[in-house]
Amino acid sequence: MFKPLKQEKFDRKAFFNELACDWDAKFANTVTDDFLRAIVSKLQLASGQKVLDVGTGTGILVPTLSKAVGFSGLVVAVDFAEKMIQECSRKHANLSNVRIELGNVEELDYQSGFFDAVTCFGIFPHIVNKEKALARINRVLKVSGKLMIAHALGSQELNEMHHKEASVIAHDRLPSRTEMMKVLRGNGFSVKYFEDEPRIYLCIATKK
Repeated sequence: MFKPLKQEKFDRKAFFNELACDWDAKFANTVTDDFLRAIVSKLQLASGQKVLDVGTGTGILVPTLSKAVGFSGLVVAVDFAEKMIQECSRKHANLSNVRIELGNVEELDYQSGFFDAVTCFGIFPHIVNKEKALARINRVLKVSGKLMIAHALGSQELNEMHHKEASVIAHDRLPSRTEMMKVLRGNGFSVKYFEDEPRIYLCIATKK
């Protein structure tokens, strides 16, 4: 079971709001389009499907998801930091199959079984209550719907980097393979693919 992070939601929101305007300059340029296409390809999305991108930030994954589901599909991009959502909207409001909304993964209130897939790129270490978030994600997914938890760093890289941070995210961690698989199975998911290597963390699971 994951131990919830300290309840510093305001501080976390303030932290990400402060970084929003410079986020892409600092981080997006280290994640290539080829990398994003490769991780999304593992989901095997089809035209017309509905995808929820939680913790979307400035929407780095949004164009790739939008293209994958096509004009008849839907991408709902959600983040709890207002300024991240503003940046995401500024960049991607022109995409007709994308909705950009303010929201928290721990409080998702979409219709049960609405989405074909949920993506969590770069956000999972920063979720305060991961168990609650996984329960919410499970509810909004269709049976056999897919969950992708991904990061552009492996768990060892990211955990060592955050350990050196003097900030609200200093104790945020990516779970090990054993931890992640155990908790996903305990929350109604079946793990189909797992990779945790330097420069990539990728877990694909399906709702049972």
